[in-house]
Amino acid sequence: MFWKKKNMHYKLDHQPPLDTPLSDLSFTVFDTETTGFAIGGKDRMIEIGAVHVEGLEVTDLTFQTYVNPEREIPANIIELTGIEQHQVNQGPKALEAIEQFFTFIENAKSGGWVGHYLSFDVMVIKKELQREKRSFEQPLYIDTLDIIGYLNPSWDMRDLANYARTFNTKIYERHSALGDALTTAHLFVELLLHLQDRGKTTLADLVQVTDINNKNRILQF
Repeated sequence: MFWKKKNMHYKLDHQPPLDTPLSDLSFTVFDTETTGFAIGGKDRMIEIGAVHVEGLEVTDLTFQTYVNPEREIPANIIELTGIEQHQVNQGPKALEAIEQFFTFIENAKSGGWVGHYLSFDVMVIKKELQREKRSFEQPLYIDTLDIIGYLNPSWDMRDLANYARTFNTKIYERHSALGDALTTAHLFVELLLHLQDRGKTTLADLVQVTDINNKNRILQF
């Protein structure tokens, strides 16, 4: 399994070498929606959405599930996301939803995770697993904000739609986990093309321009 009991670890099925060309990489681009930002406290996950990127193309392989937060969704979150209480009440609880998500990643033979402001979504997964006394070994992950920061350090607008418009990529339904994952996936592919134009053509180059900690994790595999 992708996740294990506490103090046990997993490894992705596919761990490409550092000299792998960007055009040969595969990633799972994902996003979460929550009842609020206090994810270490009262707030819980209410949706996971993901899409598989293979090489420099966004594939038709997608994943989406609502998640039962076992609490009421605040009115402002319902207004923001459009997610209603009855939708999450019918969904799996967090542990089951995460297991389904990890199975999707395994079946796709993903080489890592991608997201926009991904540290938040990773923390959501971690906190939900911690509530069930579970843990997981964090894979290589790439944040599109880091790539954008490399391409143009002067930009400091975190909104996903603004970046998608700037790079002329598709914008899907906002504040929907699957919609934002699809928007991020198309943005990510465009960013990879820009990196190639600057002579950054391998996984090692991608890691170098994003997060040095990711490089350390790959070298330890």
